[in-house]
Amino acid sequence: MHPDQATLSSGQRLALSAASFLLMATSIMALGPLIAGSGWWWLCAFVAAGVLFGGAGLRALRVRGGLVPVLEAVLLLMLLTLLFGASTSLLLLIPMPDTFALFGELITGAQRTIAQQSVPAVTVPALSFALALGVGVLSILLDVLVQVARRPAFAAVPVIVPLLIPGFIVESGIGLPIVVVVAASYLLLLRVDVRVNRRARIEQRRDDGIATVTAPLRVPVASTLGASLGVAAVGILAASMLAVSTPSISTSLLLGTGSQSTLFARGVSPFIDLGRDLRRPEARPAFRYLARDGDRPYFTLLTLDRFEGDVWSVADRPVDGDNTVDELGSPAGLGPDVATSEHPIDVLVNEVRTTWLPVPYPSTRIDGLQGSWFWDDESLTVRSADTNTAGQRYEVTRLAVEPTVEQLRSAGAAAAAAQVDARYLELPEEMPEIIGTTAANLAAGTGSSYDTAVAIQAYLRSPDFDYSTEAPVDGGYDGGGFEVIASFLEQKQGYCVHFASTMAVLAREAGIPSRISIGYTSGTPTTDRVDGVQRVQVDSHDLHAWPELYFSGVGWVPFEPTPGRGSVPEYSRPGAGQSPTSVLPTGPASTAVPTGRPDLDPDRGLAGQAGDPLSNSAPMQAGVLLLGVVLLLSIPAIVRALQRAGRRRRIIRGGAPADAAWQEFAATAIDLGIGVPAGTPRAVASAVAARPAFHEAEARAAMLRLRDAVERSRFGPDGAGRSDLEARAGLLRDLGAVRRAMLRDVTARDRAAATLLPRSLVERVARVPGVRAGGGA
Repeated sequence: MHPDQATLSSGQRLALSAASFLLMATSIMALGPLIAGSGWWWLCAFVAAGVLFGGAGLRALRVRGGLVPVLEAVLLLMLLTLLFGASTSLLLLIPMPDTFALFGELITGAQRTIAQQSVPAVTVPALSFALALGVGVLSILLDVLVQVARRPAFAAVPVIVPLLIPGFIVESGIGLPIVVVVAASYLLLLRVDVRVNRRARIEQRRDDGIATVTAPLRVPVASTLGASLGVAAVGILAASMLAVSTPSISTSLLLGTGSQSTLFARGVSPFIDLGRDLRRPEARPAFRYLARDGDRPYFTLLTLDRFEGDVWSVADRPVDGDNTVDELGSPAGLGPDVATSEHPIDVLVNEVRTTWLPVPYPSTRIDGLQGSWFWDDESLTVRSADTNTAGQRYEVTRLAVEPTVEQLRSAGAAAAAAQVDARYLELPEEMPEIIGTTAANLAAGTGSSYDTAVAIQAYLRSPDFDYSTEAPVDGGYDGGGFEVIASFLEQKQGYCVHFASTMAVLAREAGIPSRISIGYTSGTPTTDRVDGVQRVQVDSHDLHAWPELYFSGVGWVPFEPTPGRGSVPEYSRPGAGQSPTSVLPTGPASTAVPTGRPDLDPDRGLAGQAGDPLSNSAPMQAGVLLLGVVLLLSIPAIVRALQRAGRRRRIIRGGAPADAAWQEFAATAIDLGIGVPAGTPRAVASAVAARPAFHEAEARAAMLRLRDAVERSRFGPDGAGRSDLEARAGLLRDLGAVRRAMLRDVTARDRAAATLLPRSLVERVARVPGVRAGGGA
């Protein structure tokens, strides 16, 4: 219990706003492990400063306290308009209908980038908008708690949101230095609140009709130093335990990972069961292109480079914000002696929706894309951070690499192994014997890694192997793991997944670095022409997987071990000559059996089960976040309920029952906003008795009995506070009657606030040194 809050001056309000800004600015630093760079932090700090110090300015202009949060929301809207929608606004600050439409697009883009990016995420405009909006809303909530409700202890509620998010995404959570800084900022806010409130009471010197002794104008720093240090120690310890103990649910739950099942919408998944695609009765159009130079390349979506025995997967590499598609990097390992040439290709995407862009490997630049797209340092695959391929129209410049057979044959295995990451040679320690035996037999008698690769491809394309989409399903060996490869080598029937994964594993067994590309073959020419250039249509039947092997001085070279699919590069045919030929397949795709998969089939393939992230991951993410927020906001109510139950147990069991009943009575009054003075029970009872609810004889008598019981307990002779079972039951009845009376005496809004934000939990005994309540009822 303490007197009503004193009125603060503009300077004191400004001090609280500054402390609140420092707390918000330090708390959002916890998002650092999730977001690349530091520009996003300055943006969020600018928005937080605009909201909090804008609120301080409004109060200095004597705007009504309840209206300030509404005007802060308007100020936030103007800041967002200035930062993200200036071109659609009036005078750069006033939003227009087009501004709100743009904000809607940014929110949609933010949802996509949250689902598609891995950590640390690139701050594309949509993500920056979401961060600015979130920090602005949290800043308004923080300001309401500190300045309007005058409950700064509850500032931990909005501040803990950015502290908790990393624990749900990355294994390490937030670092201890950040926790300490935030805890110190929180302590500073509490300290500033105590100081300004004490200073305000000293300056106000209200005459409450109670005898007082005036305190000195200077508030002693040492008066609360011990308590402040204690709060600091407890806060830092609790925050440290939170940082260490917060579990990481999944690195793909909120911002995605290299696990690409979270990176695709409808259309293509890197873990598709290609057999079901090929068994689909009707083909679905994917994209079409115009190649002015008559190119017929394969189009890569993504590259699988990690083989863990049961699955092929993509190495976990976050998006690099510097790798924009206006200029792609050079292909790995390409030497200066290898002939190259550039060829433009115009692409228009039809129905396929994926965050991976179909592009030939390698390419040098891409123009005309909508959204934020970035290329991978190693594979040169292109992915989006905030959109997908649907409806995209772009021009990609393909780099045709034309090595000679001699250049490929002269590439040494040891040099290749030294130039690439070790994962391109990794194999399980224990594999079926048939894999090692087959690789050894094929490598025997070959003079180079190139000859071994050609021998592996020729073996898989020999008449001993049959292309079949049904046999692996019927035989129970569908997929790409080493057990599946062993069964495939025995049965000798399968489709592109089996041929590609088998050649990649046999190459690694022979010491040749390998990986698997997933994408499309070159498609089917149509009768349509644009400016004399023939249009080529690519559909779902052209989905394909093929191996790429690394050769020193040349780089990654594609092979085609699948019979009946795609085209075989000239350089990889047995007995190929010495003339320069294109590394990428250039001939038209061979006719494939028109089969595929039903639209609603689950995606199951190279790396197990995968679903539509928009239908599975997003609701789970939203549910987890909503549950976390609800639990967070329920903590005060739960603590207050436990406190109330504990006091009732003390009354029933006889542990200072009168004191317990009086404490609960006073706490209920504080929660409901009923002003009670800091004084004796008689003074408190006298103040509360003036309330209309206690004009009723029953309620007034119950409160007076509680008062008399606690006075006998505190001021009577030893043993006066003891009571028998019947007396304790009477205390419970009187407490219930008084509580019901107080609940009737306040509005529904006050009752809800008392439940959700019980003031008694954070009520300080803020007596100014030298001031002592007196008088009585």
